[in-house]
Amino acid sequence: MDSLISTLAIWALPVLLAITLHEAAHGYVARHFGDPTAEMAGRISLNPLRHIDPVGTVLVPGLILAISSLFGTSGMLFGWAKPVPVSFGRLRNPKADMLWVAAAGPFANLVMALMWAFLMRVALGMTENAYTVPMLRMADAGLQINGILLLLNLLPIPPLDGGRIAVSLLPNSLAWKFAKLEPYGFPILLVLLFTGILGAILGPLLAVFRYLLALLIGI
Repeated sequence: MDSLISTLAIWALPVLLAITLHEAAHGYVARHFGDPTAEMAGRISLNPLRHIDPVGTVLVPGLILAISSLFGTSGMLFGWAKPVPVSFGRLRNPKADMLWVAAAGPFANLVMALMWAFLMRVALGMTENAYTVPMLRMADAGLQINGILLLLNLLPIPPLDGGRIAVSLLPNSLAWKFAKLEPYGFPILLVLLFTGILGAILGPLLAVFRYLLALLIGI
């Protein structure tokens, strides 16, 4: 039980920050390009309560962490927040601006991953004390969750950010056909998750991502 409580305490802040700033970034960039929908809904906010989905943000990640802690496994953390409402038709140039709105979330995760990597570098350079191990574990959790959200959301599956980016970049004739896959995107993602295909795709990409960050910060 102590191990489970410790695991949840280490992961809580990185997960909440990763999800909150990812979603707020979408709303902020949408507002910048002319769509005030997220702002009107109060979703351009650093308050995690405005973005938390009880199932996707709390229950699913919590169960994965609990199972991993209790059984000593290392399942890939997975979850989601309430999507920020964006009316793409209200953007000044809907098809082109969609790319920047979609890319804002993964970019926020990239920035946070860099910040957690820097914290890890600081902790490694400190004289060992009561705070260094918790700092290292939290920094590692921050790298993990932001790396997963970054790479997962860049998969070209609508309505993931990568799918929206693909719609923005494809010629019109292909873009609207590809966009019609959106109602099936989440079921496709769940199938990939439970068949292990998603882990097989993201695992190597995450390893490369973390290796490059380690090189960048000199670990």
